[in-house]
Amino acid sequence: MNATAQQLSHQMTPELDQAAFQRLFDQRFDERMAQIEADHIPSMSIISTKGTLDMAYPPFILAATAAALGWDVSVFFTFYGLTLLKKDLDLEISPLGNPAMPMKMPVGPEWLQKMDIKIPNLVMAGIPGFEKMATGMMKKSLNNKGVASIGELRSLCLEADVKLIGCQMTVDLFNMNQDEFIPEVDDWIGAASFLPTAQKSDVTLFV
Repeated sequence: MNATAQQLSHQMTPELDQAAFQRLFDQRFDERMAQIEADHIPSMSIISTKGTLDMAYPPFILAATAAALGWDVSVFFTFYGLTLLKKDLDLEISPLGNPAMPMKMPVGPEWLQKMDIKIPNLVMAGIPGFEKMATGMMKKSLNNKGVASIGELRSLCLEADVKLIGCQMTVDLFNMNQDEFIPEVDDWIGAASFLPTAQKSDVTLFV
């Protein structure tokens, strides 16, 4: 018999009515739940599906931030998101068909840098090398603002023990080789193996 049960037994006298018993039970229950909450380590699962420069930031920033807070973090890279685990990170952006992406000038007077430059899709599609130019502008803007590169954020995640998990099905589908990817990949699994981890996580995000 544990200490709580013994205490209940000792206090079970004719004078101990049901309300007093309930109060004692509630107190012990609240104490136990508070201890469980204090001992609990939050967890987060992220599913990363996109491999462009702009969409590479959310999973790594979220993962690094959660890990810094002491969370247990796993990121599952699948389909185009798998490119974020490659040794050679040659990422680009594609403003074409993305009206939410502002075209900002990374150089020039302040009023010009703050201006949103609206460029029609027809123009973007018809200019050779437009995506290369847009990628260069984005990288310059990130550098001007002191934002870490994707490679730096990925290294930060690894230092914080974030589990970076690759999708084996994607490797097979696109005829890739595991040698193309960083050796720190925690595991190569499929969706069926990752979903139980996501199910048990406190937070699950799809990016």
